Amino acid sequence: MSFESRDPMVQYSIAKDLLEITVSDLSNNAELLSKLEDQIQYHQWRYYLLNDPIISDAEFDVLFNLMKEYESINFDKTSDFYSTHTIGSDLTENLPKLRHKSPMLSLDNAYSPEDLIEFDKRIKKLIGLDQEKKIIYTAEPKFDGGSLAVVYKEDNLDTAATRGNGEFGDDITLNAKVFHGLPDKAHFSALGIAIAELRGEALISKKTFQKINEERAQQNLPLFANPRNTATGGLRMKNPKEAEERQIEVFIYQLGYAINEKGGNVLDNFKSHYETIEKLEKLKIRTSIKQSKKCTGIVEVIDYCKEWDSKREGYDYEIDGMVVKVDDRNLQEKVGYTAHHPRWAIAFKFKAKQASSQLLDVEFQVGKTGAITPVAKIRPVSLAGVTISSISLHNEDFITSKDLQIGDIVWVERAGDVIPYISGVNKELRTKETIPIQFPSHCPSCHSELVRSELEAAWRCPQTKCPEQILQKIIFHVSKDAMDIEGFGKSLVEKLVKLGDIKTLPDVYRINYSALQEMEGMGKKSVENLKISIEKAKTRPLNRLLNSLSIHHLGKKASKIIAANISHLLDLCNKNEEDLTQIKEIGPVLAKNIIEYFSNPDNLQLIKELEDLGLNLNATAEDKDSFKKSEGPLSGKNILFTGTLTQMTRKEAQDIAEKLGAKNISAVSSNLNILVAGEKAGSKLEKAQKIQGIEILSEQQFLELIQQIQ
Repeated sequence: MSFESRDPMVQYSIAKDLLEITVSDLSNNAELLSKLEDQIQYHQWRYYLLNDPIISDAEFDVLFNLMKEYESINFDKTSDFYSTHTIGSDLTENLPKLRHKSPMLSLDNAYSPEDLIEFDKRIKKLIGLDQEKKIIYTAEPKFDGGSLAVVYKEDNLDTAATRGNGEFGDDITLNAKVFHGLPDKAHFSALGIAIAELRGEALISKKTFQKINEERAQQNLPLFANPRNTATGGLRMKNPKEAEERQIEVFIYQLGYAINEKGGNVLDNFKSHYETIEKLEKLKIRTSIKQSKKCTGIVEVIDYCKEWDSKREGYDYEIDGMVVKVDDRNLQEKVGYTAHHPRWAIAFKFKAKQASSQLLDVEFQVGKTGAITPVAKIRPVSLAGVTISSISLHNEDFITSKDLQIGDIVWVERAGDVIPYISGVNKELRTKETIPIQFPSHCPSCHSELVRSELEAAWRCPQTKCPEQILQKIIFHVSKDAMDIEGFGKSLVEKLVKLGDIKTLPDVYRINYSALQEMEGMGKKSVENLKISIEKAKTRPLNRLLNSLSIHHLGKKASKIIAANISHLLDLCNKNEEDLTQIKEIGPVLAKNIIEYFSNPDNLQLIKELEDLGLNLNATAEDKDSFKKSEGPLSGKNILFTGTLTQMTRKEAQDIAEKLGAKNISAVSSNLNILVAGEKAGSKLEKAQKIQGIEILSEQQFLELIQQIQ
């Protein structure tokens, strides 16, 4: 059966089943081995040729490495089966072919620092170098795009081809002439080169991808899945103008072939890979030299890989790892090649950002402000070291925009490697058994009819006595962001609400400590500590209590501002919209929500009960101080501290900045106003220097600044 005629959903299921097997399962099982071989070839075909994978890169790697492990154990038994030395092909039938000047091989992969250390040991063993000696490496970003080979002849861009099968590639010369980063003319002759073949990656930036999809949405066209597919799909377009519209950029990462006018090999004249890339950059050919580093020893390589792993989300382009290369070309040749990859280079793969799973069900949860949040229940999948089974779907509009159905195969990602989200649906795998998601018309908890404001995407339960709303309000009230009652976690709140011991917020302060001590998991010491925390919460500043009431749109910052402008919480009963909107940063929507809350007799009764129980309802000196912070001389400024500070800790510096009204942020971007650079500031300083408008201060200059404005 040809790949084209296969049912993708069946192939997806087979691949998922194979992800569960081990190399021992393959022993003496020709049928299973054949199935694994077939799946590797099928998914390579979908990835390279169709540009439409149905499993993630990480999942394919598991299958590939399984075969690789089997080969290493049974090297004499694998001749009749797929070999991991085979290079995947993206050759098509409808384009002319070009032969590469030298083979374009794949890369071996590393997934951990330990893998890199083993890579380093292998190289030293191959060349007979003492294991204590340090090899010079170049570490550079591994772009997630499409590989290509570009030939310059007599200083002019002559031809360009896709990677193809490693020996031949599809001719994409006309399109390459409109790619950014490839000049029509480059003075290779100044380097003694008559013909040069460059290796590079074609891709588009994250911003370009977003812009293209926004334009497609306006035209009611299907959205592209990700930047990689958008770029690689543009490589072979028949009309260069269409390719140009995708704003494809090329980053060159290797000089793979170079001869002089007489046909002599001059590649050996370029002794250092890093310095070679520097020379290409000087020819106005785009490279990643500014993001690359020449490292002495594998430990420095590992540190640089970790640095990029932590900051890849803020980079303009998608990268899925780092490529580590022996820098010395003579040493590269000595280390050599396999049929599949150079032994002197390896791809260090970052933790997977994407996985595929099946959407099993959708639950609708009620939040503390009554918002109904749909939550996807998916088949558990491991992603970046975490097993994910539940994902927020935000609101009804999100479900509609993604066209989600129960039973769909979905792509799961983690925003900033933290928050999981569904980035898309694999429509090709949709079957007749999938079920459209029906958003409820009534509250799942109290069955009140849901309402939706024209200004909001969320449906809400309007019933303030809704049991689930009350539960969520109590959970938030005791949380660290609100009254910060240590030892009063979500599970304890849920137990006490279920038992009927807590029915309203004031009940938090009426707990029967004797009965609590009899509960499973609650010893005498735990109860005593909880009692101390609850009593301490009664003295919290007013802004915390205000925030803990879960008034819609009222967060920590606005609570601090309002608390600094009143004397007592119940002063808000006498405020109208004009009074509130005169307070800086309080808009009409929030003002209306506050007025509505303090006009409700049930809410006023709750506040009175809290006051009778001893909670502080008066604005404190801390409330006034919080207001000063928001109105300080650095108000509205985003600040970042990097490097080693010698006259204060970074936390002390951040606290000072916050008191003066600044907001501490963690990444360098165009939103940053001030960067304070201590010793060994590193990459953040380098990036800030390239962005116009960022004020860069030394630690001493920062100290002088705060002395002037305090």
